[in-house]
Amino acid sequence: MLSIDQICKIYPNGTHALERIALDVDAGEIVALVGGSGCGKTTLLRMISGLERPTRGTVSLDGDAITTPHPAVGMVFQEARLLPWLSVAENISFGLDHLPKSERDQRVDEALLRVGLSGYGKRWPRELSGGQAQRVSIVRALVAQPKALLLDEPFSALDALTRASLQDHLLGLWDAHRPTMVLVTHDVEEAVLLADRAIVLQPRPGRIFADITIELPRPRDRLSPEFADAKRQVMQALDGSLSQPAPGKSGTATQPAAGGSY
Repeated sequence: MLSIDQICKIYPNGTHALERIALDVDAGEIVALVGGSGCGKTTLLRMISGLERPTRGTVSLDGDAITTPHPAVGMVFQEARLLPWLSVAENISFGLDHLPKSERDQRVDEALLRVGLSGYGKRWPRELSGGQAQRVSIVRALVAQPKALLLDEPFSALDALTRASLQDHLLGLWDAHRPTMVLVTHDVEEAVLLADRAIVLQPRPGRIFADITIELPRPRDRLSPEFADAKRQVMQALDGSLSQPAPGKSGTATQPAAGGSY
């Protein structure tokens, strides 16, 4: 289990980024963080990854405190961030030197096959399209089979068709080993498509406004009435998070959006 216990973040310049964030994410669960600008989504993700430390509170994975980058936690950024001097296969297997070469090669081949890039292992990052590079970035994070995978708006720079395709690829990759996933997104449809729960954050300082369970079977039909209803629930909570006054010390809204599970 990923446990976030009463996280608070205040920067040296006085910016109060997060206040009393408390959240448990079960093993294999997918959680989406949504919210307006300044609500601390990326700051929270960076603290879960160990790239940043909270002012108060703790983050732990299966009881192991996360205070620095952790080998059991993978991260996918907005940009692919592939190493240009390494081939696609070498980028994916980077960090797997502890495994026998045969196993590394097998993992790379299987990963490329899963995202429709079989035979691309010898290519250079500069030879890939934006969507292809991001696919490589995702499989690079997953090939180490982390317990938790964090994604910071990984599809935001892509066109709608490529984004939809990669969302489906991501779910296919997740299904193989079921890591815990925490996704930052501004796209409500993406949150409903991918996540088991949508956590709506309220800004200044960032705090949890609503925790919405998305009870839709997978694969999810973007055009179904049930999907539209779930989107509406998240949108209502998002609108409420931007219009309601700051909550009390509990850090939760007094009037949650209709239809959500909080």
